[in-house]
Amino acid sequence: MPTHNDPMPMIVQGAALVSFVWTCIIVSVQGIGIYKILRNNSAPHAKPFSPTLKKDEIPHITIIRPVKGVEAGLHECLVSTFHLAYPTSKLTIYLCVDSTSDPAYPVLQKVVSAYPEFDAKVLVEEQDPVLHGAGGHIDKLGPNPKIRNISRAYREAKGDVIWIADCNVWLGTNSAGRMVDKLYGFLPNGQRTKPYKFVHQLPLVIDLETPKTATEEEQALLSGPIDTSAPKSPLDYGGRLEEMFMATTHAKFYSAINTVGIAPCVVGKSNMFRKSHLERLTDPAQNPLLPPADAARGRGVDYFSAYICEDHLIGDLIFKSKIPGFKNHGLVHGEVAIQPMSGMTVAAYIARRVRWLRVRKWTVLTATLVEPGVESLLGCLHMAFAFTTLPWFRSFFGIPPTWKAFGTIWFSAITIWMVVDRLLSSKLHKLQSVDVDENTPAFALGSTRTGGIKKKPFLTWFAAWLGREFLALPIWTLAVLLGATVNWRGQNFKVRPDMSVTRLDEAEGTSSPPSTPPMAHGVSSCPSGSKDRLD
Repeated sequence: MPTHNDPMPMIVQGAALVSFVWTCIIVSVQGIGIYKILRNNSAPHAKPFSPTLKKDEIPHITIIRPVKGVEAGLHECLVSTFHLAYPTSKLTIYLCVDSTSDPAYPVLQKVVSAYPEFDAKVLVEEQDPVLHGAGGHIDKLGPNPKIRNISRAYREAKGDVIWIADCNVWLGTNSAGRMVDKLYGFLPNGQRTKPYKFVHQLPLVIDLETPKTATEEEQALLSGPIDTSAPKSPLDYGGRLEEMFMATTHAKFYSAINTVGIAPCVVGKSNMFRKSHLERLTDPAQNPLLPPADAARGRGVDYFSAYICEDHLIGDLIFKSKIPGFKNHGLVHGEVAIQPMSGMTVAAYIARRVRWLRVRKWTVLTATLVEPGVESLLGCLHMAFAFTTLPWFRSFFGIPPTWKAFGTIWFSAITIWMVVDRLLSSKLHKLQSVDVDENTPAFALGSTRTGGIKKKPFLTWFAAWLGREFLALPIWTLAVLLGATVNWRGQNFKVRPDMSVTRLDEAEGTSSPPSTPPMAHGVSSCPSGSKDRLD
């Protein structure tokens, strides 16, 4: 560390100035995110207005829930779709699975049969006439397993509003109404404001560390036993790391970026948009952002079937395409999409984050490259370097350019960061903005309601926080610099620089050719700028 008597090289001062600017950006962005979270997650919000409209004025929603395997809380998450405070006649529900041999298939059948008053179906990909019918072909869509799963549901949607919600998220009672209110610009008092093209929810993970015991009904529905074993070693607590990430770093930046609205920031947990918009925006004849060569590709969600990060790209295309009279993206603040999780190991957490980053590497290259700098360890190093290097801080605050001062500032900043994360995650896990009733499962009751989740003791929480922070840089290095393959929904893919993917043959390690025309032109027309999905 240079002393105050040494001439400070201009390059060092320049680097310190960059670190100072970066510190200001990180503090500002986090401040916005923290403010929005605290403001919007402290109490239930006003009841939505759209469900109270005249019957012929209420927008019809097609809810599409892609399913793959049996996950923690699957039954509760799916059933929440049928407990929405929205007119039954205005809901169409499609539960989508790739095969009747999927372990979740009997669960889906049981759920649908329990609610005969709803317009609900189980749609199976292997029965899709476009892919497997007499006039169909398996290669009519690209390799993206989620798009292949939901393609038929999207084509057969009723009404204009499409709501794609992953099977592993629980939807609050008033979430449908609030999502529609945001999309259409309805205010609680009945007034109207400018509508949005695309609305979504903040995802939140709840780690179920005490596995629930399988009921006889659940056991009968499944082809195999339900894992009810508790974690036995520190390497079994990957769920804590995932829970920590989603309630701290991800929540802060997701809320902030969607508040500022300078770029799309979307994950695929719970997104709502208009089918008419997506059909129009994926047609090169109607959207000048797309090259004429894309005319041969499908419309709607099928347009994205050669990509692994379809949710981000759908949001990105809608964000960048001009539709007069509409705002871009709207985050429905306070209405969180809750994902229960159980049995995740640390290795599974690392694999999950590696997959996420390898997909993001090409969709949002700049954001991915600077990501280590937004984490606490490196972010606070930037602050300490700037404060002990720039002469302003010595002149105005008396901070000496010494290693002792550097270490003190870094440690103090890390401590403050940790305390803020503790307060923020505790606030989110109270789930105070969630409307509860007799149908609300324990994991959605929050930590302050009777029968809800337990608040983690500080030492337990701190161990998870420390583990996540120290794993962030190694995971980023492994994902961004040391590979380009991902495993998603049981299939291996190689992610290309143009963001398209090819399936890999597991036996021989070779790649199969793309199933659709090359998509590089369409992608380059719609560059990304935000975070991507979490499955």
